[in-house]
Amino acid sequence: MMTTADIAIPLLPSRSMADTLRFYQQLGFSGDVVSPHGEYAIFKRGALEIHFFLHTTLIPAESAFGCYCRVQDVDNIYTAFRQADLPLHGIPRITALENKPWGMREFAVIDADGSLLRIGQVL
Repeated sequence: MMTTADIAIPLLPSRSMADTLRFYQQLGFSGDVVSPHGEYAIFKRGALEIHFFLHTTLIPAESAFGCYCRVQDVDNIYTAFRQADLPLHGIPRITALENKPWGMREFAVIDADGSLLRIGQVL
């Protein structure tokens, strides 16, 4: 999706591009590895876009990578992501959808590489 607005796109690590692609496809993303040596991928889901770089030595439980995705309909996205049957504990996982005291309705996904995706909308 091309846009004329300036945007920031998260860049997250992947221990295995094939595994990352499978995980994010379960969440409704599409995309592929876009570099000749398999070290970079771009995935999209509607207006959301995430880039991935190969990081084979990453330890998921020690990952400090993450991003915030502000969306228009967090309830719809939460319902769609729950279809992936992610566990509520461990890595990967999904959290409950909640109204937060900072004025956002949000949930989080920790992917298989330990990256945090917090997804929310303004209340």
